[in-house]
Amino acid sequence: MLLKGINYWSFPGSFEDKVDPFDAIKLAKEHRYEALELCIGEPGTQFGTDATEAKCKSLLDAARNEGILLKTTASGLYWGRSLGDPDPKIRQAAADDLTKMLQISSWLGAKVHLTIPAAVDVFFLPDRPVQNYDDCLKWGAEGMAALLPHAEACGVTMGIENVWNKMLITIGEMKAFIDQFNSPFVGCLFDVGNILPFGYPEMWIRALGHRIAAVHVKDFKRAVGTADGFCDLCEGDVNFEEVVKALGEIGFDGALVAEMIPHYPRYPMVRVANTSNALDAILGR
Repeated sequence: MLLKGINYWSFPGSFEDKVDPFDAIKLAKEHRYEALELCIGEPGTQFGTDATEAKCKSLLDAARNEGILLKTTASGLYWGRSLGDPDPKIRQAAADDLTKMLQISSWLGAKVHLTIPAAVDVFFLPDRPVQNYDDCLKWGAEGMAALLPHAEACGVTMGIENVWNKMLITIGEMKAFIDQFNSPFVGCLFDVGNILPFGYPEMWIRALGHRIAAVHVKDFKRAVGTADGFCDLCEGDVNFEEVVKALGEIGFDGALVAEMIPHYPRYPMVRVANTSNALDAILGR
């Protein structure tokens, strides 16, 4: 059965590190979600890479008490420290980050951690140098391969997200990148909204099949074509009926995790409520 999920960054104040993860669990429950995707930040933040096993167990207990599942985790650290960076010191720092995040995910009971192996460019960081695609593929794959035994030991799949990083933008590329590892602990965290400029999510879902480990939902207006095209669920061009049908065909039974950013400039919690209602419609409830 597909579940209603929400990403931590969807809550107002999350990017400013003002949302305690325990409060996020309560907010998810209050707005009728069934799963919450916690996001791991820098050390010293509300929930950083310095999180202890004890804190993770406390969060897991709190989530269980509220009936909220912690099935997946995410992080934005990849944009600053990448496994595909030309600098080997930065690649090592990124590997250290991912090592910690896989362990934290395991302590939470999560089975998938969002992973971005590299980025040719980052559209929202214009000063970041453009990197060679082949180098990104090579170093990103090497970094993930080195961490694969740790992921397996943690029982956490590295879910490669299709993001706007100028990489893996065709079905064939994504399949080949995942398949080279020949492991169930490398898969795809598929974002149905991110793919709209490049294809149709239902086609990607059917083609990737068992490789899909987790799912993000957004909506997007193709006519806009830029990041300004992201919009509320059911407002854009994602054919959610076909998406749900395709997920059923491949046997996916996890959470549809809504990642709703940026926030409304006024009364931003309204978007969290609207998203819950939209997911009810999408799931036929």
